[in-house]
Amino acid sequence: MSHFLGEFDCKLDSKLRMMIPAGLKKQLPEAEGEALVINRGFEKHLVIYTRKEWGKIVEDLNQLNQYEKKNREFIRYFTRGASSLSIDAAGRVLLPKALLEYAGIGLDVVLSCQFNKIEVWAQDAYDAQLDNEPENFANLAEEVMGGKGKGEQNG
Repeated sequence: MSHFLGEFDCKLDSKLRMMIPAGLKKQLPEAEGEALVINRGFEKHLVIYTRKEWGKIVEDLNQLNQYEKKNREFIRYFTRGASSLSIDAAGRVLLPKALLEYAGIGLDVVLSCQFNKIEVWAQDAYDAQLDNEPENFANLAEEVMGGKGKGEQNG
């Protein structure tokens, strides 16, 4: 499983192409010559997966009972707009216009690595999200991670 690390500021060119930052490209060796997949995120952003990670998601979706309406709706909305991305010889990817419009992404983009995926945000939306950081992040950490039972403290 790929685990991506970092946050990268990027710009789209007039043809909606984005140069993959060198620090991120080094983390994508299996994507060379292999397509990536871009999809809508749960908030107003986009998500890039390697083809291998997307395959795992599709396997999970395929396990859902499609006779249940909520499952069909989830699959339909989750996969809506999913598209292949290929890295060209110059290290760029062409981002689909419909997905950019969905996420409100203009020319200024932030790539935020989140374990096995790369979130793609409009710069202003990403900044606004970070401005809404909980007042007491330590309380949130305890609430989310406190019950893990590792017996270790990470400062």
